[in-house]
Amino acid sequence: MKFFVASLLLLIPFKPVDSNDLMDMAFYGTEFDYEIRYATPDNFIGETLYDCDKCLLQPQVAIAVWDANQYFCELGYKIKFYDCYRPLDVQKFMWSKVPRPNYVANPYGKGSIHNRAAAVDITLVTLEGCFVEMGSDYDFFGRASHIDNLNFSSEILAHRQLLIEGMQKHGFQTVRTEWWHYSFRKNYGFSILNDDLPCE
Repeated sequence: MKFFVASLLLLIPFKPVDSNDLMDMAFYGTEFDYEIRYATPDNFIGETLYDCDKCLLQPQVAIAVWDANQYFCELGYKIKFYDCYRPLDVQKFMWSKVPRPNYVANPYGKGSIHNRAAAVDITLVTLEGCFVEMGSDYDFFGRASHIDNLNFSSEILAHRQLLIEGMQKHGFQTVRTEWWHYSFRKNYGFSILNDDLPCE
């Protein structure tokens, strides 16, 4: 697999010729915030699962996320990444620890859209990087994470709705049990990948 960083001029009109080429979102610098939880032990497994904290996406998905972020920036927010591309072996390890399909995709079925580099786990922060309340922590496996749970303050519900509307406008769909998860609608055309993150 090839991992690359494109120039901004090439990024906007870019049409991928190889679905195994992934975009490193670090190219954008401060346009996004990052807290890649699986590169730390601060996650639902309690172990470090990635060797580095990179966010890699299919180029078509990266462009859509970039567009969504511009939408949020105009409203005073920006995207913070929790997870992007996830190797299939990591998915299998997660499943071995927590085989709960409502929260962890079965790697022996269709796998996770993360394994196709076509999904993001995200939240919003202010343009200054300040916390925005969403009602639960990332990867909290319970009712508080469900997007159909309306038992929150009007402020939290407004934050969640803003995230949903902004991502849906740019080609992403939700998962009922995870307010942070967004899959690119055109996702099963991409292959499941199992390459390690390029950490050199």
